Amino acid sequence: MRNFSVFEYCYCDASNYKAWGSLLLRGAARNAEVEILQRQFDSECYFIAEQLCIPPLYSELWALTNKPSRDDHVWHTFHALRPARVQDIKALVFGSLDELVQKVKAVKAWDEALSPHWGI
Repeated sequence: MRNFSVFEYCYCDASNYKAWGSLLLRGAARNAEVEILQRQFDSECYFIAEQLCIPPLYSELWALTNKPSRDDHVWHTFHALRPARVQDIKALVFGSLDELVQKVKAVKAWDEALSPHWGI
């Protein structure tokens, strides 16, 4: 388990309905990676999933409304980067921690237009 990390994130619409997600990543999580992510994320936690090729979590809430609603927006929220537990290793590995950190570091500005909610 030491060689895997879990990136936990959330999508919360304006009505406070939430959908949670996590990514199993190759590589051990350290405080240095958490600090890099927080520095790059807007207000230390907000990011646009599509810009990082991370699966967006909107569709779980769309199941309640059958489509995007006026409560939807473009931002997901980072919650934790933690060591993987045995039960986490059930899923396919999304990628490596280093790859995710490099994608985040490469962002110069968050592109809201990448989200299907842009312009709603």
